[in-house]
Amino acid sequence: MKLLLKKGWVLDPGEKIDGQFDLLVVDGKIAEIKPEIDIPVDKIIEVSGLIVAPGFIDLHAHLREPGFEHKETIASGSRAAARGGFTTVCCMPNTNPVNDSPEITRFIKAKAEKESPVNVLPIAAVTKNQKGQELAPLSELVAAGAVAFSDDGQPVYNSALMKQAMEKAAELNVPIIDHCEEKTLALTGVINEGRVSRLLGVEGIPAAAEEIMVARDIILAKNFNLPVHLAHLSTKGSVELLRWAKENRVPVSAEVTPHHLLLTEEALLSRDPNYKVNPPLRTEEDVKALRQALKEGLIEVIATDHAPHAEDEKKLGLEKAPFGINGLETAVPALLDKLVRTGEFSLNRLIEALSVVPARLLRLQNKGRIKPGADADLTLLDLKGVTSITRETFQSKSLNTPYLGSQFQGTVAMTIVNGRVVYPVLD
Repeated sequence: MKLLLKKGWVLDPGEKIDGQFDLLVVDGKIAEIKPEIDIPVDKIIEVSGLIVAPGFIDLHAHLREPGFEHKETIASGSRAAARGGFTTVCCMPNTNPVNDSPEITRFIKAKAEKESPVNVLPIAAVTKNQKGQELAPLSELVAAGAVAFSDDGQPVYNSALMKQAMEKAAELNVPIIDHCEEKTLALTGVINEGRVSRLLGVEGIPAAAEEIMVARDIILAKNFNLPVHLAHLSTKGSVELLRWAKENRVPVSAEVTPHHLLLTEEALLSRDPNYKVNPPLRTEEDVKALRQALKEGLIEVIATDHAPHAEDEKKLGLEKAPFGINGLETAVPALLDKLVRTGEFSLNRLIEALSVVPARLLRLQNKGRIKPGADADLTLLDLKGVTSITRETFQSKSLNTPYLGSQFQGTVAMTIVNGRVVYPVLD
């Protein structure tokens, strides 16, 4: 099967490509990138006016299956990913049962192969049942297809156990991702501890709850020279700790979510549970620090932390509703509109944080780059297009997004996975 994309603006920060090219795909692989290609092919798609980027990779998403199919399934979450421009999704292990066994890892992979239009890569638990007491069978999990380890939603409290996990992950050459939260400080918290929590009269989650665990992980990484990846940073203090770590050549990496880049605690004055996330939305000062860290490359990755919940669960009110924002379909349009269109971020940096660096962290040799021999995973963007976020257009089973009813300038025009157009769905 030969597919030819004609006259797209190819933008790949990793390969330092920035210009108009034709792109030839043969049997799911990129074959040629030239100013003009004129050969017989099975299909030609004119993409003039569109940005052709390496396929976006979400390093942190919740697909909920097995166990919470009323919120999301591998099939529905994957369709949402395709619409949102993500060609690869890494799914966190806090399912039911927890993905702490090779059987569950294989189940997720088999289900995805049958039902998913995008690549689904399982992230397995660090500890058995995410309890933080005994390591999961990490070698067996990697053999079954796990690409990283995380007890997401739970920190690995026991520092000796965390060190063992970091050692094993390094030996297996896969990342270990830590949810940085000192739970005893955040136990009854609902939103960020500060002015808004006091105005609303609700329990707050202090910045220290995150920063204590960020500091612990950085110290472990430094003292034992073991890599660690920090999930969804949200505070200025965490950025300062990360800066110190980078200056001292500590093997640490970090991610930030779109909602922590774009929203502040002020949104919670509405008491809308769709703004309730963990870690919570913080202050304007925190947002500025996170944006600056992303610009500089201190924070390398943007990850959605896609966390779908059923509508009746989010209707329980601010105090009782579960934490989480549905992010796969809104992330790219919101970032294009609020950060790129405004000139605050270059499109190059955005693409790098969504594709090149996640591929590198996950050791995915054939993804995150547009070069001959690489997988033909591509995200095509229309910077002038408009994305409307409505119930009718949403592919996810859940609608827990504060952006429902919004419009963004900038849209995902097409998503191609292994040389096949998976969004829009073509006849």
